[in-house]
Amino acid sequence: MFQKSYETVFILTPVLSEVQMKDTVDKFVNLLKEEGADVINVENWGLKKLAYPIQKKSTGFYVLVEFKSEPAMIKKLEVEFRRDEKVMRFLTTLLDKHAITYAERRRKGEFNKKAEAKEEQA
Repeated sequence: MFQKSYETVFILTPVLSEVQMKDTVDKFVNLLKEEGADVINVENWGLKKLAYPIQKKSTGFYVLVEFKSEPAMIKKLEVEFRRDEKVMRFLTTLLDKHAITYAERRRKGEFNKKAEAKEEQA
């Protein structure tokens, strides 16, 4: 059983309530877990302005999920994204060793500390 590291970002329609949005995220996280994936991190980036309108909407809820799974699992996950009308866009990326290191550092908040230190010096 050879697992690779992935991250997926998906955008949910902004007409959802907070509860509906959390339920939708939980649905995809549970799907990953049921298929044997190891979910490392789930980040809700919140409601953000889109670069261009999608389905006549200018905002969307952004969610990042980092996980390790079999490559075959990605197809199942993306089929579920396409079936769910609440998902406006999604992108799944295979992480190389540098991206994995970066993601670990980002989770620990190392980049935020550097920005805070620069603000204190100014």
